[in-house]
Amino acid sequence: MKYKNRTKTKILVVDDDEKILFAFRQVFEKEGYACVVAKNGPEALNAMAAEKPEIIFMDIAMPGIDGLETLQQMKSRNAAVPVIMVTGHGTMQTAIKAIQLGAFDYLTKPLDVAKVRDAVRRVLSSSALQGSTRLTFKAEYSDRYDLIGNSGGMQEVYKLIGSVSTTPNHTSVLILGESGTGKELVARAIHAHSSNARGPFVGINCTVLPESLLESELFGHEKGAFTGAVDKKIGKFEIAQHGTIFLDEIGDLSPSLQQKLLRVLQEREFERVGGNEIINVKGRFITATNRDIEHDVRQGKFRKDLFYRFNVVTIQLPPLRERKSDVPLLANYFLSRYNIQLKKSIKEFSNESMVLLQSYRYPGNVRELENLIERAVMLTNGDVILPEVFKDVLAPGSEKGASLPLSGLTFAKSRDRVLATFEKQYLLSQLTKYHGNVTASAKASGMTRQNFQRLMTRNKITARRLRG
Repeated sequence: MKYKNRTKTKILVVDDDEKILFAFRQVFEKEGYACVVAKNGPEALNAMAAEKPEIIFMDIAMPGIDGLETLQQMKSRNAAVPVIMVTGHGTMQTAIKAIQLGAFDYLTKPLDVAKVRDAVRRVLSSSALQGSTRLTFKAEYSDRYDLIGNSGGMQEVYKLIGSVSTTPNHTSVLILGESGTGKELVARAIHAHSSNARGPFVGINCTVLPESLLESELFGHEKGAFTGAVDKKIGKFEIAQHGTIFLDEIGDLSPSLQQKLLRVLQEREFERVGGNEIINVKGRFITATNRDIEHDVRQGKFRKDLFYRFNVVTIQLPPLRERKSDVPLLANYFLSRYNIQLKKSIKEFSNESMVLLQSYRYPGNVRELENLIERAVMLTNGDVILPEVFKDVLAPGSEKGASLPLSGLTFAKSRDRVLATFEKQYLLSQLTKYHGNVTASAKASGMTRQNFQRLMTRNKITARRLRG
């Protein structure tokens, strides 16, 4: 594409803060762009009509008509002009809605000059100046599937959710991330913000059932298809209808089921086990895995053609250790939840407790943090959570395995304590990965269920709190 001369590129900046307007003007004029400003929604709409800007930067929080409503009006008048939304309070809802309404990008304050310049560069190098193909609709939203976090990594996730949710149902999504990062929450958020939100959300973990049962669960079966099939069963693909099909831990799917799933994605049809009736699949496929699935493809452990089928859009969830600024938000969110569930009235965390929570690396990610807060609420009798309730699990080095207790102990006693610490952390790690499913955890550990259960009893571990 042949770029326009920069001296002729006009940028409109909309913000009710004079300092922000001044800063934008300084940056853009120094770069050789023409800059016009507006202080509110009505002024912005007038400036767009009179000045015909080619790029717009607009704040969301403004008096009167806010930025999102102004954006909607702008798109109804001129869908082609790229609008970059700016906010000091980035949430999942505002990020997704901005993208759905047709925003080119979404930036959070405090603004980085390099990011502003990069946004302009991307607009000028894209097809945005030649027209917009974004779809707009109002999606219903449920707080039940909220994602918590204002970090840069989560803002990128929110923007991708907004972009994906405007695509047709056949656009498949792959969600990557470590165990406990919230992959199912992302899948549910995509569904809740999509045009198919009124359809069912049907999810299944591919590691929970053996292959024969998983096939029947996905495809359904006819009466008499195999021993024990005394009735016809409707499978997950059929139940989903026009909704969303979420396949968690897709990387653990057997080669046989990989081949059958490939056909479903290619042909958008299937038959029940033991049946001949062709059934159409109209739902969106969202898959997730905590494995390095591209490595598995290179090693021949996962079909390359299937990987490309469901990897149309990829969303990478950052681990909690890479977004420590979100820990206070998440901790207070879980505090409120477990105050209600456990009938407590704890007001806050002490400063020392919060420092401790933010210094931990969270190998189990958000799910581990939730478990820690549930335990803390249960053990706290006052109205402030103190660091003492975390001392056993958040001690220095606890996330790396056992801290070696050499001082004052014999070799045998030190070894026994290290092994006991490792045993408990290993069990918790496996149960966290498999959502509290003891059978799946035992199988992945190379143990019988009975032996795994015996170790759980010895370490006073219950699977109930890790399920879900």
